[in-house]
Amino acid sequence: MPIIQQQLNEGNEVLIASDGAPLVLLKARFPQCSFIEWKGVSIHYSGNMIFSMLFQVPNILWSIYKEHQQLKKIVAEHKIEMVISDNRFGLWNEKVHSVFITHQVNIISPVAEKILFKINKWFIEKYDECWVPDYEGENNLSGDLSHPKNDYYRKNFPKNLKYIGPQSRFAKGNSNFEKKYEAVGIVSGPEPQRTLFFEQLKNDFEKIEGKTLLIGGKPDEKFSSSNTEHEIVNHLNDQEFISSLYSTKKIICRSGYSTIMDLHVLGLKAEFVATKGQTEQEYLEKLHR
Repeated sequence: MPIIQQQLNEGNEVLIASDGAPLVLLKARFPQCSFIEWKGVSIHYSGNMIFSMLFQVPNILWSIYKEHQQLKKIVAEHKIEMVISDNRFGLWNEKVHSVFITHQVNIISPVAEKILFKINKWFIEKYDECWVPDYEGENNLSGDLSHPKNDYYRKNFPKNLKYIGPQSRFAKGNSNFEKKYEAVGIVSGPEPQRTLFFEQLKNDFEKIEGKTLLIGGKPDEKFSSSNTEHEIVNHLNDQEFISSLYSTKKIICRSGYSTIMDLHVLGLKAEFVATKGQTEQEYLEKLHR
């Protein structure tokens, strides 16, 4: 969102391609933009993320090939001059300036880590630039994911990296809110883990004395509970969301990198719960503990 906003501020026309809940969110935020419904690769996690993805490699590679071919048509049809993609491996094109955004230059894995690094690097270097949404120095948010201490990774890191600082749609404002919630829970991530986390927090919150708020993380579905003590909503607008975070004694959420950046910008701490089997989130949870 902040990168789209920057492009608009510079007077550029922005065509946004997305699908599902992110598309709903982006349409509401940027009604002045044009949109393409473009389905990304659908990855399902069950157990360990790495092993789950290994079984889905043919589907992932086919999706990358299809989006690479589809981009050629979009570039020609809409006279695109620059493509900025969020971790989409097939959206590079020789005719335009292409940018790949990732905080995961080095993929944490219990097996074949160097092979995954080489594959990731091969794709990243197809792009003109790789933007890392983090600080460049030692005081950073992503740790070994984009600042490896290992000599092999450091020497072989892609040459097109550019650290652009943490990116968030939020800005720190007045944080002097009355603490009306004992806890606020933020649910996110792929199924079935999203629903499992939602049910876990819902059950835990019902045992808390005092008010709680559970945010379901589904902007494409409207829902809110009538329970005044243990409130549940699927989505909040930006100002309501920020107010709820500043109004709670404790925040409980996934250790996803976007969430970490948002909390960092807002100057808030949280209790992180990694999605089971997602090695990246498990690493970030330990890093920020």
